[in-house]
Amino acid sequence: MKEKYLLYYDGETVSGKVIITLKKPGSKLEHQGIKIEFIGLIELYYDRGNHHEFVSLVKELAMPGELNQHSSCYGFEFVNVEKPYESYAGANVRLRYFLRVTIVRRISDIVKEKDIIVHTLSSYPEMNNSIKMEVGIEECLHIEFEYNKCKYHLRDVIVGKIYFLLVRIKIKHMEIAIIKRETTGAGPNMFTENETIAKYEIMDGAPVRGESIPIRVFLAGYDLTPTMRDINKKFSVKYYLNLVLMDEEDRRYFKQQEITLWRKGERLQKNSMVHHGPSHLVAMEGGPKGSEPPRYDSVSSPSDEVRNDEEAVSPTTDD
Repeated sequence: MKEKYLLYYDGETVSGKVIITLKKPGSKLEHQGIKIEFIGLIELYYDRGNHHEFVSLVKELAMPGELNQHSSCYGFEFVNVEKPYESYAGANVRLRYFLRVTIVRRISDIVKEKDIIVHTLSSYPEMNNSIKMEVGIEECLHIEFEYNKCKYHLRDVIVGKIYFLLVRIKIKHMEIAIIKRETTGAGPNMFTENETIAKYEIMDGAPVRGESIPIRVFLAGYDLTPTMRDINKKFSVKYYLNLVLMDEEDRRYFKQQEITLWRKGERLQKNSMVHHGPSHLVAMEGGPKGSEPPRYDSVSSPSDEVRNDEEAVSPTTDD
């Protein structure tokens, strides 16, 4: 099941208000202070006891005292917050950003968390050479494949060709796949997870010498992230084009080539990076100030809401 989260970029201000509602009108709540935190952390699933924080900001919303109104409202603002990495939810690791509101009490604190999504944007790479390689089996198979470039944005199209220079084995099938390789940890605690994102059949039948097979792969329809290299020295995410040939005896021949994926940022520079005043609050409802519509991103992982039977603590947006 997919859920919607508000979307932010590096350097944008996160601001809004926290609304605390007592469950019973006329009741009161004593506390030792109220605070809000903006946190970015990496969770490694094999090491659930240790969370690696790379962003941690805190603001005090209220001094110790007593809440006796049915609903109390506190404004907050984290100005031009650095968000160095893209949000990510993988097989063995999660990188998340969230707001955490804490009502400090003597016995047990009341905590509410709300996740946001962060995207990291890039400009067009200066160097983007084509990929040309020759592979084969001596005196049996010799093919040459070419891709138009080595770096692609997430809505790009991979264009290429495969040339058969020598064919002395009976090939019956050929396909190309996009492989995502997630690597976490190091040494004995290193885990590698391979996931096939997409698979295309590009030939069904035996090729002949001199034949050329075109390749065209559209990336926009797939759940891709940018390439991530050694993020906070905790994990990496890389992508590969995997060319697979199968002969009539079901033997498989394959060749992998790494490609770099990046998130295009031209549209954001026009619309969003100009304004760094109070914009989107990560909230259950509402949106940004002014006329700019809220940006949302859908994520397939469950949200991390903390509920409490005594009172509701809800971040919401400035209206």
